Amino acid sequence: MIQSIDYAAVAPPLILALLAGAVLLLDVFLPRTPATRTALGLVTLAGVLGALAAVAVQAARGDRLATFCVPAEPSGLPASCSYVADGLTQVFAAIVLATAVVIVLLSMTQLAGAAIPAGEWYFLLLCALTGAVTLPASRDLVMLVVALELVSLPVFALTALKRYDARASEAALKLFLVSVTSTAVMLFGVSLIYGLTASVHLDRIAARLAAPPAAVPAGVITVAVVLVLAGFAFKIAAVPFHFWAGDVYQGAPVPVAAFLSVISKAAGFAGLILVLTIALAGQAALWGPVVAVLAALTMTAGNLLALRQRHAVRLLAWSSVAQSGYILAALAVAAKTSAAASTAYLAIYAAMNAGAFAVVMTTGGRDELEDYRGLAFRRPAAAVALGFFLICLAGLPPGLSGLFAKIVVFREIVQGGLGWLAVVMAVNTVIGLYYYIAWTARLFTPAPGARPAGGVAVRPVTIAVAAALLVSVAFSVAPQLVLSAVG
Repeated sequence: MIQSIDYAAVAPPLILALLAGAVLLLDVFLPRTPATRTALGLVTLAGVLGALAAVAVQAARGDRLATFCVPAEPSGLPASCSYVADGLTQVFAAIVLATAVVIVLLSMTQLAGAAIPAGEWYFLLLCALTGAVTLPASRDLVMLVVALELVSLPVFALTALKRYDARASEAALKLFLVSVTSTAVMLFGVSLIYGLTASVHLDRIAARLAAPPAAVPAGVITVAVVLVLAGFAFKIAAVPFHFWAGDVYQGAPVPVAAFLSVISKAAGFAGLILVLTIALAGQAALWGPVVAVLAALTMTAGNLLALRQRHAVRLLAWSSVAQSGYILAALAVAAKTSAAASTAYLAIYAAMNAGAFAVVMTTGGRDELEDYRGLAFRRPAAAVALGFFLICLAGLPPGLSGLFAKIVVFREIVQGGLGWLAVVMAVNTVIGLYYYIAWTARLFTPAPGARPAGGVAVRPVTIAVAAALLVSVAFSVAPQLVLSAVG
């Protein structure tokens, strides 16, 4: 059987994949000069914007595009497709690519020196983005696992490309070991699901699992669900698989830390949402309580660990773990609107967290929190931007985007009857206020000997901060921009 390919459906990842090859070839034939590094960054940025435009065209058309399909079976199973570009796919792709614009701009600043090879950096980044855009469109287990690994594998090398940096090498090794372990666990669970259903397509798995209970061993289903959840828990840094986050974020270059914090997390949640809401929808009574407990533990552990941090990137790392708990909380309800609530939170979180990393990069990316004291007197624009992002993460006015995101999730879990989880989330929101406000207060507290800095140069990282700030302000003023898109 020869399958036809709908190139309109696969346009966004296809653009990124072709561009990755083009960037590698350009790096081979162009001289190794600062102008070449800048040109490669601009080519990468243009490709990301082109892929984002392709997603916008798909969304404007409003069609459900599908390709790599198999026909219906005589047993009554309908036709199934491995790649589906629907509303969920387009929202996740938009989140990934919009964040990628910020990360490419951060990369251009990171690669301004000659210490990191630009061609390899942008090639690996584009490969990871290809996987991140493909994953939310994946509707079979094989494509899902391959896309997830395509997101993960290039990040090991990106983390280690900062040569002769022991901390970066340690971070790359830890990330590699954690990812390999999570993949092995997930593949074991996936193999059990395939063994039970004799199918890899998510909709067909759901149909097979809906068979009479005697036909599907309950114990095997339970083990498979737990293993798959554990595999995804590694990817999104959920408790008890969160231990790698602090060291890896701190050791990696700031653009890679931002990638892990937003794009890698978005890809992990996309896969988790697809598996839970499509393939395992009939087993919600089994995985719902497990996800609820994971969410409560994750937000609590992330906030408590963030309280102890004195390093900017490490604080953002554990804050990111806590944010994963909030996103997981909506999924625990196992309702039709759960995926929309989690996706809305993720979209708002992406803007404010990427912006925070962008501002941190303007200060060198490895500063202690105390080094930010008096930043408003040295660099007022950076202090105001960082303060706004932190207030958004805390969910306080005027950063109303973070408040709206928390309200959406809070309403979902209350309506779903998980009152105890709502209480846990409320308590953790208060805990999170402390370290966000404490960092913000440092920005505007005079430091001894602080002197105003010179004019702000228009560098790529400055554009990244401005772009993230603009989106965060837009979400604060008009949250319906994201709520209507995911609804």
